[in-house]
Amino acid sequence: MHDKHPNKSWKAKLHRIIYEADTPNGRLFDVILLIAIIASIIFVMLESIKSFDARYHNFLDIAEWIITIVFTIEYILRIIAVKKPFKYIFSFYGIVDFLSTIPKYISLIFIGTQVFIALRALRLLRVFRILKLARYLGASNMLANSLKASRPKILVFLFAVFIVSIIFGTLMYLVEGEASGFTSIPVSVYWCIVTLTTVGFGDITPVTPFGQFIASFIMILGYGIIAVPTGIVSAEYVQQNKGRSTGVPTPPAVDLNTESCPNCSAERHKDHAKYCYNCGHSLSDYS
Repeated sequence: MHDKHPNKSWKAKLHRIIYEADTPNGRLFDVILLIAIIASIIFVMLESIKSFDARYHNFLDIAEWIITIVFTIEYILRIIAVKKPFKYIFSFYGIVDFLSTIPKYISLIFIGTQVFIALRALRLLRVFRILKLARYLGASNMLANSLKASRPKILVFLFAVFIVSIIFGTLMYLVEGEASGFTSIPVSVYWCIVTLTTVGFGDITPVTPFGQFIASFIMILGYGIIAVPTGIVSAEYVQQNKGRSTGVPTPPAVDLNTESCPNCSAERHKDHAKYCYNCGHSLSDYS
């Protein structure tokens, strides 16, 4: 994507680097941030292993401080780079960024073994960083479009499964009866759904030969049912990908980029859009 803003202030350049991923610097920033997020999540997981934490506690503590400082700088830069800072601060990702940064600083205030348990609970907030990964999964747009396009077919399919569950559940209630644990039709329908989805808790089991035959049929049917929604979504995904590769967009597909409005921070704008779809502000005006 070509740079649409050749003459930009330092604040505009900072905004494009931090909030957009269509430029080399923006992609580099996202890659570095992704590495930091993944490293932080790994450190949190390793820290939960007592034997590992006892051996490498100092290393994990220093690494966490480094990552916390990186995210603090990122948080401050995000506030500076937007025209309306409070829009970002009170947005979903703004709150996530804040919650993923403060626990380490809180540990400096509350010192003492008596609050150690509380600190451990506060430090679990760092896991919120994993939510930030979704911000950089640009390919998820195509998957989301495929799911939306498949929604009517999947709803019809689920309705059919519900009808099948009621029919076979009622049949099992008549065949097995209360003696085998099928005390009512709703309980029998519950058993049918559990069996049909191949979960099989085993809390209710048929004992009669005919009931076991029906259960076997439902189990085999369950494997086929699992493949149906997968095939529906896969077909839509292939259609979306085919439209992009041939240059002819399919109706559900919309080419979106990472352009972020400097005024309201709205994202997911169409390619070559000049104005924000949310507030109408010019995407090239960073003043």
